[in-house]
Amino acid sequence: MGSPQITENPTIAADEDEEKGISAECKELILGCRKEKGWRTSFLYEFQGFWCQPKEIDAILSFQKHYLARDSDVILATIPKSGTTWIKSLTFAIMNRNNVPVSDGNHPLLASNPHDLVPFFEYKLYANNQNPNLSILPKPRIFATHIPFGSLSESIKSSDCRIVYVCRNPLDTFISSWHYINQLRRESRPPIPLEEAFDMYCKGVIGYGPFWEHMLGYWKESQERPNKVLFMKYEDMKEDAISHVKMLANFLGLPFSVEEEKQGLIEEIVKLCSFKKLKDLEVNQNGKSIKNFDNKHLFRKGEVGDWVNYLSPSMVHQLSKIMDEKLGDFGLKFKVCSTVS
Repeated sequence: MGSPQITENPTIAADEDEEKGISAECKELILGCRKEKGWRTSFLYEFQGFWCQPKEIDAILSFQKHYLARDSDVILATIPKSGTTWIKSLTFAIMNRNNVPVSDGNHPLLASNPHDLVPFFEYKLYANNQNPNLSILPKPRIFATHIPFGSLSESIKSSDCRIVYVCRNPLDTFISSWHYINQLRRESRPPIPLEEAFDMYCKGVIGYGPFWEHMLGYWKESQERPNKVLFMKYEDMKEDAISHVKMLANFLGLPFSVEEEKQGLIEEIVKLCSFKKLKDLEVNQNGKSIKNFDNKHLFRKGEVGDWVNYLSPSMVHQLSKIMDEKLGDFGLKFKVCSTVS
């Protein structure tokens, strides 16, 4: 008789992979964290008031311990699927326009993914137990994060560095997240049904969620310290990109000159960083700028209001009610079009 076959349980294997390489400190920490079923991974853990995967928690712990902000730093903050790639490209183009002309056929944005040019703290710089020497980078430095405001390093909060926050209508963010996560799930994991994902989203169980807490952290800070935090909405940027690029440049302390405006530089930047331009570039159709995330999945539609094609009236009502209850009293509102009733 032959030896009995041992079939590997894909879920157990996935769980082990998710925790592979994390520090002993992180392993001990998550033992005491509340956990829920994850979207892409087996579990999400409630860490410092928001939901994360083990490797993200490990990287955030390292970031909180080691990152020292400079007053000249610029931090781009978003909740996932809210225009992260776009704000990275716009900010990079604005801040480097004197070094690399936007019209240059060899512009870095034409050859590199925005996530390579503006690295994430938790996915690049401090991932996989890294502690890079960021002091060697020239000023000004541009970094990015999905981390909620309350969990940013103390040096960011106490310094004069600038934070740019972009959020998006939660109805669209949910649909974009659902599509994206299903592209990333392992073959051993079937796609997560829309209804199941929606229920988790409404409970706040999504990476870096609850979304309302994430938004409010940066919203409140932008109200109290407008020179510190610029709060922008994806929908407003899509509606009037020119005005928002000017606003962004002014906030960064790099306003466009009259001559630059006459030359159409703002329009050039908007065109260079447009969804279609970035999506069609070869560098954004191949490779992985972030581990486990194919560049091609970063660009789907980039439209406002695509949720009407997926959500039932009852879903729209439920999520709109949550948005109103959680955000409305603070003056943070999003438009819900009348095509769904």
